[in-house]
Amino acid sequence: MKQPNKALSLLLAAAMTVGLSVPALAAEEDGKIVILHTNDVHCGIDQAADDSGAVTNLGYATVAAYKDKMEQTYGAENVTLVDAGDAIQGGPIGTLSKGSYIVDIMNQVGYDLAIPGNHEFDYGMDNFLTLAKEQAQYTYLCANLTDLEGNPVLDAYKLVEYGDVTVGYVGIDTPESFTKSTPTYFQDAEGNYIYSFAQGNEGKDLYDAVQNAVDAAAKAGADYVVAIGHLGNEGSTDVWTSKSVIANTTGIDVFIDGHSHESYEETVKNADGEDVYLAQTGTKLASIGQVVIDTATGDITCSLVSDFTEADAETADFIAKINDEFADVLQKVVAKTDVALTTLDPVTGERAVRSAETNLGDLCADAYRAMLGADIAFVNGGGIRADIAAGDITYEAIINVHPFGNEACLVETTGQDILDALEMGARLCPEENGGFLQVSGLTYTIDTTIPSSVVLNDESEFVKVDGAYRVKDVMVGGEPLDLNKTYTLASHNYMLKSGGDGFVMFKDDTLLQDSVMIDNAVLINYIVDKLDGVVGEAYANPTGDGRITVVTEAASGNWYDEAVAYVTEAGYMQGTGSGFEPAGIVTRGTVYQTLYNMSGKPAVTEAASFIDVAGKWYADAAAWAEDTGLSNGNGAGLFNGDAAMTRAELATALARYAALNGITVETGEGMTAAPDYGQIPAWALDGMSVCYYGKVMTGDNTGALRPNATAQRAELAKMLMAFDALRPAEDAAA
Repeated sequence: MKQPNKALSLLLAAAMTVGLSVPALAAEEDGKIVILHTNDVHCGIDQAADDSGAVTNLGYATVAAYKDKMEQTYGAENVTLVDAGDAIQGGPIGTLSKGSYIVDIMNQVGYDLAIPGNHEFDYGMDNFLTLAKEQAQYTYLCANLTDLEGNPVLDAYKLVEYGDVTVGYVGIDTPESFTKSTPTYFQDAEGNYIYSFAQGNEGKDLYDAVQNAVDAAAKAGADYVVAIGHLGNEGSTDVWTSKSVIANTTGIDVFIDGHSHESYEETVKNADGEDVYLAQTGTKLASIGQVVIDTATGDITCSLVSDFTEADAETADFIAKINDEFADVLQKVVAKTDVALTTLDPVTGERAVRSAETNLGDLCADAYRAMLGADIAFVNGGGIRADIAAGDITYEAIINVHPFGNEACLVETTGQDILDALEMGARLCPEENGGFLQVSGLTYTIDTTIPSSVVLNDESEFVKVDGAYRVKDVMVGGEPLDLNKTYTLASHNYMLKSGGDGFVMFKDDTLLQDSVMIDNAVLINYIVDKLDGVVGEAYANPTGDGRITVVTEAASGNWYDEAVAYVTEAGYMQGTGSGFEPAGIVTRGTVYQTLYNMSGKPAVTEAASFIDVAGKWYADAAAWAEDTGLSNGNGAGLFNGDAAMTRAELATALARYAALNGITVETGEGMTAAPDYGQIPAWALDGMSVCYYGKVMTGDNTGALRPNATAQRAELAKMLMAFDALRPAEDAAA
């Protein structure tokens, strides 16, 4: 039986320590139960390593080997392997087999229990139920998935006996599955929901469903209750997080979680103030979770295992045969790109496609608009899942971008629905949202200083906007959006027909083209047929071409507001993935790209000789700067476009650009009064003089010129606006 004084101990290290060594006799570990857990594998079936060779993702063969090791240590009858959802979707093999091969691999590894995550439903409810009830050799659980009459779709819990101790495992899936899978999979032919995830009453229905399952497991004889959830915390709906469920229930001893791709081990107080162990292992098998219950003392010890990299040979061979079946198809080259296509912010390296414009987002949206002949196209940021490196584009790379198998559709809709959809997608900005809209055929601004007033129903579907819109300045084809006009909108069935991500405003619109092409075919055909097989300069900028502006600060009251408005309207500068970022560091690539933009982006006939600009968003600017003599790099063949630029270096570049344009500035002696005049390097004196006397670069409130300080983006904007004042009026902002 459970010990009344059971304790909870956390090993907060990322990897197991010497306690992992196999003892001479397994009997030495008698009386201990081991629960191994994974979550959000997303088809990460193979072991992966970074450029240094360090293993970053363990792979299923390693899970199998570690399970075998634990069985040798503790006894096979005392080890249980569970998965907390989102295993069968996220990669080509999952997509092409509709999850079937992933279930085969999990059977091979020896999983005992699993729960569905929202993405287990991505190939349809019927497909999932076939996998769960006919193919999987392990048991799927879910306490809160029922039909509308309350009949369970899966068992709520399962009891597992370990000698004279019984553990009850309770499954829980997020109600976000309605919108974070495909809503129509949970509806009848008339669009009525026929399934429930206990989503109502601000979380209470979910808490009640979980509590009922926990109580039932305990009544049936469970000495310990382990919840296996796919709820998450960071970025998840507040009332449906694992922490909220723990805080509003009692009786759970351990909560194994998924959904939010976090890696943590911690304790959370339940409704009675008792500690509950909560853990996630990240995603793509970044680690294996381990819980050890000492039945003699009641102690629970937990850890994440990331430094065990051995692979089970039989499982590795099993996976290799599956990979081989798809190798020829996946490695076929279908197109080429001259530029890197990204989901990331080039400044921070963090994911941006769910909160800001990116060049890959532009490409995907353009593909839908062009291939369906629409006025406007939307692609949800959560549907763009991987980057594409410069060079050959394989079928595998395309599937990695669009792994869901959605189908292109075209509807007629109103300008009001377009505006509401943009508002729905922007409601969490600048925080991430899978429903954030990448667009084609229109431009818009998101003012994040205006609180979102989007109203959602219990299923997280759009109801209305009950206040001011944060989406502004929507332009379609260069004209203001007409709320009463009918437009053609291209996207996929997930959004337009199924109300995915809560976009239900289009479900009753006239359907002009119904599921005409699978999503990855849309992208391939666009590149091949419309771009002649090559993605080129038009998509070079990783932050896109200025379709989405994110305002993160008040529109007035900042010293740089006028300058920022000037340079963005003139097309000299664009925002980054996090808005304009006025305090962002200015890089060499940024400076020469802005000067190139100011010059009207003249055609470049030869690539730069620099060896570090191929595929970079500023490649043409670097070639132009080299050709005009504005920059010869560092003398060692490097442009160093991503390196920060000092104010002295920036002044020199601006002075050279002035000379290139025949602009002269009379200099004098006043600059010597600057308190830091002596800090100006000799090589920068001429450039600093031109900028100082031309009022392009003035001192701060103390008169200091700060020549060796790193320039900021707001300062560059101010300088560019001032520089235009030096040019003849007919040339400025031309």
